[in-house]
Amino acid sequence: MIKEFREFIAKGNVLDLAVAVIMGAAFGAIVTSLIEDLITPILLNPVMQAANVDQLTNLTFNGIKYGNFLAAVLNFVVIAFIMFLLVRSANRMFEKQAEAPAEAPEPSLEVQLLTEIRDLLKAR
Repeated sequence: MIKEFREFIAKGNVLDLAVAVIMGAAFGAIVTSLIEDLITPILLNPVMQAANVDQLTNLTFNGIKYGNFLAAVLNFVVIAFIMFLLVRSANRMFEKQAEAPAEAPEPSLEVQLLTEIRDLLKAR
């Protein structure tokens, strides 16, 4: 059973997925910091000052804390937009690769020799 598990883990797809999850978590932390430390103070500062709030997560309306929700929505929108840009760039790259004509592989030495022999026999 341990051997089967080791084989399962060693497969490329599982390792790729593990790397993707770890990179996604790290990317999420970066985007959260971007939202909380840069975008929120710059864009939402007037709204937050009018509401006498120092952090987005402290926003409330009639006892409902909607600041956390707004922060989550901003995180989602930023992550979705960045993922859109990445996928669009990858698709363009794949399209360019598909459009490039494939070079004909050089014939093997055996094929070259046989072609030369054929041509010599035709010339007789």
